[in-house]
Amino acid sequence: MIESVLLFFSVILLLMAGFPVAFTLGGVALIFAGLGLITGNFDSGYLNALPSRLYGTMTNETLMAVPLFIFMGITLEKAKIAEDLLETMSALFGSYRGGLAISVILVGMLLAASTGIVGATVVTMGLLSLPSMMKRDYSPSLSTGVIAASGTLGQIIPPSIVLVLLGDVLSSAYQQAQLNQGIYSPETVSVGDLFVGAIIPGLILVASYLLYVLFKSFLSPGSMPTQTRSTDELTINAWTLLTVLLPPLALIFSVLGSIIFGLATITEAAGVGAAGAVFLAYIKKALDWSSLKSISQDTAKLTTMVFMILIGASVFSLVFRGYEGDELVQSYLTGVPGGTFGMVLVVMLAMFVLGFVLDFIEITFVVVPIVAPIILALGVDPVWLGIMIAINLQTSFLTPPFGFALFYLRGVAPDSISTKSIYMGALPFVLIQIFVLILLASFPIIVTWLPSNLY
Repeated sequence: MIESVLLFFSVILLLMAGFPVAFTLGGVALIFAGLGLITGNFDSGYLNALPSRLYGTMTNETLMAVPLFIFMGITLEKAKIAEDLLETMSALFGSYRGGLAISVILVGMLLAASTGIVGATVVTMGLLSLPSMMKRDYSPSLSTGVIAASGTLGQIIPPSIVLVLLGDVLSSAYQQAQLNQGIYSPETVSVGDLFVGAIIPGLILVASYLLYVLFKSFLSPGSMPTQTRSTDELTINAWTLLTVLLPPLALIFSVLGSIIFGLATITEAAGVGAAGAVFLAYIKKALDWSSLKSISQDTAKLTTMVFMILIGASVFSLVFRGYEGDELVQSYLTGVPGGTFGMVLVVMLAMFVLGFVLDFIEITFVVVPIVAPIILALGVDPVWLGIMIAINLQTSFLTPPFGFALFYLRGVAPDSISTKSIYMGALPFVLIQIFVLILLASFPIIVTWLPSNLY
């Protein structure tokens, strides 16, 4: 079993050193498997199962939603939906204390529900809203914190690519857990279940961000100065609000509504979203053959990255299991004091710490398949566990040194804003996410109520 420990930490160290994720996972695993075959410590039967496992991954209908959602998000980014939303919201709320920060959070929520791509959202809002916030003398740390945190809402608010990937992993883990218990007609958990379960926690997270901004505006009014605005400007922006909000809201309702009301599967709904995004880009006259080619190329690049990591993670998990790593983890977790609560707490803490050095895809494909079957075998609700993991993984975008939202924002922020200000601005929102995690752990019904009553 010592080989499994060495395998895990070798991968972590190489990832921290900056080696490509997909090739690190698969390459290191194959090296350990080769050494094990030479020394007689590894069963070649695990490698024989690899082709069928990879074929099953590539033909997985649920995962077909990933490129469609990525295509939808990139298309909406090219159509400059975010720019219209930010300009309109800023004009409506900008004169109030903290109004510009509130606008950024609300736009982040809308973009999360229509694109789900964190990098594009953070960069777009950083380029558009950060100069305005600096011009209005907003605190640099507050401004960058609001932008970075709002950009990560795409991790939890559906349709989220994280929930799609996590739902597929949890579905397999849930069935494995039931088979290990001798249940040979196992129940399933779908991505749609996670989407529905994430709605209320996502809204709670947005509300917590807004409350923090309002609380901060009273405690430290100098960090968010008020601005004056004419009555004519208010009338014009109120008149245009409907035309700016209606297209993305219609797209959100068509995608989520079709899933929630059982009209379409997750993949079919993703197709609806992709077609709707193309239509919105067309009516905004932001779509031509050149832009469509660029959108398709960007979609192919991101999709290839995700699936290459998934393939590498499949190799890693097989070799890890071949060295009895799953048994080692199970023996450790079952020995944790506190029963189920203690086990979940240890796993959540481990994921939070790993989030400092790994991103959500790596944790989803490497850690979750190892620990989820063990936890689910104890009767833990899979939807609740999935949402807890999703919010926990959301913190990985905001925690230094490798928080990707911080990296994205650092790339577009002016040199006058220090990296320390960006890190300090993100800290309160990390604490808010931890607070929401504690809230969901204390009251699981927040997650499970809507799915159980809707279905």
